[in-house]
Amino acid sequence: MSPASAQTGSATGYAALNGGTTGGAGGQVVRATTGTEIHQALCQRPSTSTPIIIQVEGTINHGNTSKVSGPGCDTASDKIELKKISNVTIVGVGNGALFDQIGIHIRESRNIIIQNVHIRNVKKSGSPTSNGGDAIGMEKDVRNVWVDHVTLEASGGESEGYDGLFDLKDNTQYVTLSYSILRNSGRGGLIGSSESDLSNGYITFHHNLYENIDSRTPLLRGGVAHMYNNHYVRLNNSGINSRAGARAKVENNYFQNSKDVLGTFYTNERGYWEVRGNIFDNVTWSSQGNENYPAGPNPQSTTSVSIPYSYRLDDAGCVPQIVSQTAGANKGNRVSDGNCRAEDPGNPDPGNPDPGNPDPGTPPGGTNLSIGADADGSSKASGTSYKNVIDGDMSTYWSPSGSTGRISVKWGSNVTVSAIHIREAAGAVGNIGSWRVVNNDTGAVLATGTGAGVITFTPTTLRKINFEILSSNGTPRVAEFETYAG
Repeated sequence: MSPASAQTGSATGYAALNGGTTGGAGGQVVRATTGTEIHQALCQRPSTSTPIIIQVEGTINHGNTSKVSGPGCDTASDKIELKKISNVTIVGVGNGALFDQIGIHIRESRNIIIQNVHIRNVKKSGSPTSNGGDAIGMEKDVRNVWVDHVTLEASGGESEGYDGLFDLKDNTQYVTLSYSILRNSGRGGLIGSSESDLSNGYITFHHNLYENIDSRTPLLRGGVAHMYNNHYVRLNNSGINSRAGARAKVENNYFQNSKDVLGTFYTNERGYWEVRGNIFDNVTWSSQGNENYPAGPNPQSTTSVSIPYSYRLDDAGCVPQIVSQTAGANKGNRVSDGNCRAEDPGNPDPGNPDPGNPDPGTPPGGTNLSIGADADGSSKASGTSYKNVIDGDMSTYWSPSGSTGRISVKWGSNVTVSAIHIREAAGAVGNIGSWRVVNNDTGAVLATGTGAGVITFTPTTLRKINFEILSSNGTPRVAEFETYAG
């Protein structure tokens, strides 16, 4: 087992929208080896919104998880309770964090990160019971949750006492599940608890492994979800179940040794999907009939789903290898760089974009289009500002709240850009590691590389351009993000 890692990376997908998901970034770091200590860390905060990072190591179970009271919490003794709170990170460290037969419940909360933990065998019947049988459950007015590099597993289905691995209901929105393993369960998870619970949505699933799941990967009612670069193996009865007007964008996934991996099932209330770039390897399809509307055997799009964030797709043929290297707890929080093409899948080398080192020397000619433009980003460290990168002043700068992040320049109308100049602040030269430049309008990656300097690419017309720092050698400090037409 690889040693577990402290919180790394930045939220992706829908969790990066609606103000972003930063968890406890900037707050106190507290260590916990029991469930009670997790609750104590929450309860001892001055308020329910005081940022906190809780580093967990060891086994969390019913025997060491008690209810704790205080101004910063509302806890329970039979689950890890994140209720009516915000700005919290729970991250596995050291030799790993195992939540054994005890689930994590998020209710009336926002800006939560759960990373690098293993949750197993949470039951709703039998003994002991926890969290309604859900490994991770979210309900009632939940916003902005990023669940990353977790392993969620059961040992059977409802008849054995288990429910869903990842359930979202009652007005839960802006959630991302990334680089995670969900396996050996009757139910993968749902978005919406009934055909009348249609207030949930904006959920991203990427680079996850669903293995030996009977159904619900996920069940989606009435919301919008984006599934890309996931590996689905042994979906025994059905897979992605879009119903009650739901809309799913399903792209560059690898479905293997499974049945009815996409469609509307167990209802006549139809849902919709957009499909592109998927691989169906030994997938069988049932015949269409009452309450059974499989998308196959030749899946075609029935809607179009616009995705409002930038992302990068590995080819579906690369997905099994990349997911096996990156998904789940205790993998060092490794990620894909999105560069893998199926014609050369032998070495996707997660986390290391192709070298395209910029020339740190002569800046491009012409007018710096960033002057007079606007700027935003994924997060900003205290005392820094997004607009510092477009003020023409090398003494001011932007830093992300962590070691990675996105800074963007945007305009009110189309501009054509073919070069940018990323200039690091004094004392921080060399801190930027790997990066990519993305056309925010389309999600297209314009360039990848390492280090700051001049970056050129094919002239591109856009309204917003992103510089995404994927790794760093120290705290990144971008003094200027200059843009040029040529």
